[in-house]
Amino acid sequence: MRIDSRGETIMDMQMVCTDLTMLPSTPASSGAIISAGHTEADMAIAPLTITSARERVIDFTKPFMSLGISIMIKKPMKKKPGVFSFMNPLSKEIWMCIIFAYVGVSVVLFLVSRFSPHEWRYEDSFIGPSMANDFSLYNSLWFSLGAFMQQGCDICPRSIGGRIVGSVWWFFTLIIISSYTANLAAFLTVERMVTPINSADDLVKQTEVEYGTLMYSSTQEFFKRSKINVYARMWEFMNSRKHVFVSSYEEGIRRVRESKGKYAFLMESTKNDYTNERQPCDTMKVGRNLDAKGYGVATPLGSNLRDQLNLAVLSLKEKGDLARLENKWWFDRSECRNGDTKESSQNELTLSNVAGCFYILIGGLVLAMVVALLEFCYKARIEAVRSKMSICEAMASKVRLSITGAGDTERARPQYFLPTEPLVSSEGLCEQVNYHTMV
Repeated sequence: MRIDSRGETIMDMQMVCTDLTMLPSTPASSGAIISAGHTEADMAIAPLTITSARERVIDFTKPFMSLGISIMIKKPMKKKPGVFSFMNPLSKEIWMCIIFAYVGVSVVLFLVSRFSPHEWRYEDSFIGPSMANDFSLYNSLWFSLGAFMQQGCDICPRSIGGRIVGSVWWFFTLIIISSYTANLAAFLTVERMVTPINSADDLVKQTEVEYGTLMYSSTQEFFKRSKINVYARMWEFMNSRKHVFVSSYEEGIRRVRESKGKYAFLMESTKNDYTNERQPCDTMKVGRNLDAKGYGVATPLGSNLRDQLNLAVLSLKEKGDLARLENKWWFDRSECRNGDTKESSQNELTLSNVAGCFYILIGGLVLAMVVALLEFCYKARIEAVRSKMSICEAMASKVRLSITGAGDTERARPQYFLPTEPLVSSEGLCEQVNYHTMV
């Protein structure tokens, strides 16, 4: 066989298909690689991870494939939408904040309307004219509910403060309902997969799901030597349960498939991705890679082939041939349906996604209360000048009106005057007119 790179022939080589094993005396290094027949080879092309321990006994070329330690779990059953799945687009904290916002807006609208002179009007009753305000507490709740449901209401604020409250509440409901509607369709139509494990942190925090690695592998050595707290705790867990280690990848993958979600296999991401794309499509990779490393071609120490192979690997990387081959054999020839190996869950909107709407709402409510207070003070001053009383007395009268709904009605009540002579009916008036016109 001839290897050709950059249009030039590098070498002639003879391929020998044989198993690669490690010397039992130094399993951790896995560097002293020999064939099953103990025949020497000029190079070894296999999924050999480049490690410092192996570099002590053999040479490696530049990595031709990047990878890392990943987590394989059994693919969970898809969860169909439930009866109350229409509430899933928004998180629980948002629903609670919406309820508090609804009550808060109603109370602020009630207070603003009570202290604003523009919301008060005269109303005739059987006991005479009296002051009335449309925005009672119940009507304020009804107005806020109608606006939130985008149905409107038969009353509308007339004061500036009340209109500010209504405006910010309408804007708030516009954003919330638009976000909810956009996310609702996905939650009702997409079957969600709930994975109990999503990262290494999730593995550490529980003991129900066991996890292990391949014995005498670079993955096992990584956890054994790691100084990172999470990985050190994972090694303590695995080392205390020797049965979690497996002697081959096939055994580890089989345990994942037969464990009903109670076993996770820590393996190299390349093997993980390849297995997930093959039948029966019942495994999946979760979380990010725990480290970064690469595969390299192994040669004997001091071999002249290393430099030539490095040039070939770099040339293939620059041309994109290695990436193209990886996609071809890993993903383009996948035996699983599109989306089977990916989690299809939709993320609910959290409070951080719509926090700006609540800030605008709170700012608008504060502005409305300030405007209502200014209106109250201005009207009290005008009333004090017109009635020739102190501003404190005028404000006290307005406060009494705002709280009880009754104030100095004698001063504001319209005056009715009785005529000194009885009124003449229209018929009598017509008779008088006819009498005077007769000659």
